Amino acid sequence: MPPFSGLSPSDLRVNVNEAPTEALPFGRWVLQQIDRGGFIGDLAKAAKADRAFPKDGDPVAVRKRLSAQGADPDMHDALDDAELDWAAL
Repeated sequence: MPPFSGLSPSDLRVNVNEAPTEALPFGRWVLQQIDRGGFIGDLAKAAKADRAFPKDGDPVAVRKRLSAQGADPDMHDALDDAELDWAAL
């Protein structure tokens, strides 16, 4: 007996409301951390104040922007921590 015998077409429909959504870009995730404490919160505050912050950027784009702005080592450490948190989602 075939594995899908006895199923109707309605049993095989996908509910688009249950489908996974597209992952939030890293830059936008950072901006959402504004109320978070510590260095990641500081990173988010700096990102919000930066009009050229790559909102739709990946960690590489954000790292490049931090370097271009001459960010201190603590901000780069915060970026590393933020990237780990974001990747764990």
